[in-house]
Amino acid sequence: MKLIGLLSDTHSWVYPGIYKFFSKCDEIWHAGDIGKRATFESIENFKPLRAVFGNIDGSDIRILCPEVQSFYCEDVKVMIKHIGGYPGRYDKSVQSMLDIEKPDLFISGHSHILKVIYDDKNKLLHMNPGAAGRSGLHQVITCIRFTIDGKDIRDVEILEKDRKTLKNELS
Repeated sequence: MKLIGLLSDTHSWVYPGIYKFFSKCDEIWHAGDIGKRATFESIENFKPLRAVFGNIDGSDIRILCPEVQSFYCEDVKVMIKHIGGYPGRYDKSVQSMLDIEKPDLFISGHSHILKVIYDDKNKLLHMNPGAAGRSGLHQVITCIRFTIDGKDIRDVEILEKDRKTLKNELS
């Protein structure tokens, strides 16, 4: 059994409350747009990290992270790609990968919109953790914590932090 912390779109800044939210996690997965190398290292020094690069990431992140990760966690086949879309609206680069890899869990970022959707057509769970940074149009900082136990994905919990109240909290 593993407890996973999932985030995306930090854009060189991580809401400090995420470290408390992820404190009991076994691993953290980052779905791209990490930003600066210092952000990557901060998360990696906190917990074991699996990450993919996103469209804003420079060569310093791209040498550390692949564009796509495909791996097993327990008995769940996982695939992560930053620009991926979602069920019924996958990015054109993703559907052929899903057909070949046949993941049980497909994770993407990029949209800054949190989504957890079961895809009946591809027989997989899709997750997008939204955005954990403060750059972008999103009004709420989000990330996800969940358990993988064998083939079972369960106990999905969401951290939400309104960006307006964040200014008061951090001052």
